[in-house]
Amino acid sequence: MANIRRIVIFGATGNTGLCCTEAAVELGYDTTVFVRDPAKLPEPLASQVSVKVGDVLNESQVDDAVQGQDAVVIVIGTRNDLSPTTMMSEGTKNVLSAMEKYNVNRVSACLSSFNFWEREKVPERFLNILDDHTRMLEALKASNREWVAVLPPHITDEPAKGDYVTAEGKGPGRTISKHDLGHFLVKCFTDDGNLYKMIGLCDKPQA
Repeated sequence: MANIRRIVIFGATGNTGLCCTEAAVELGYDTTVFVRDPAKLPEPLASQVSVKVGDVLNESQVDDAVQGQDAVVIVIGTRNDLSPTTMMSEGTKNVLSAMEKYNVNRVSACLSSFNFWEREKVPERFLNILDDHTRMLEALKASNREWVAVLPPHITDEPAKGDYVTAEGKGPGRTISKHDLGHFLVKCFTDDGNLYKMIGLCDKPQA
């Protein structure tokens, strides 16, 4: 198991990103966040992390954030913009390139669970985002890094339940709390059994 003490989170001010940052701090990691707008980091969280301001499409800024880390979390997204994009995949490629340059091995990335679906069954409005998430997944698989692809279903604002279900492949449920998702994106680093897998997770089904 890798010795991980320092992590950097890309996309740390999104809904899931903030939960991921909170989890990293609570789990005792020396946490760096890479953000466009540091004002979106609430207190006291902002005072508990190191902040790197930049654009994931800027290679030198990404390099600066990755250097000296032990692991990386990629939780970048377009919020509610479903138009065609290459931002997420190009940003992921920049992160992976920086990781190779500075010998940072372990990375988790949050991707669409539609990657588990047959394309013709995916609602058309989500296809543009799925296309870029697919390119992200291809970049992870083509890299020589120790990657974990985390593919959640619908993400809710519900409080953390802590007993969520994970499985290689599509999970047995339709929702996951953003807090539990953020926690797993960090926690998954500590189990080598997660490496090189597409992992689905969901709220524990009710008995």
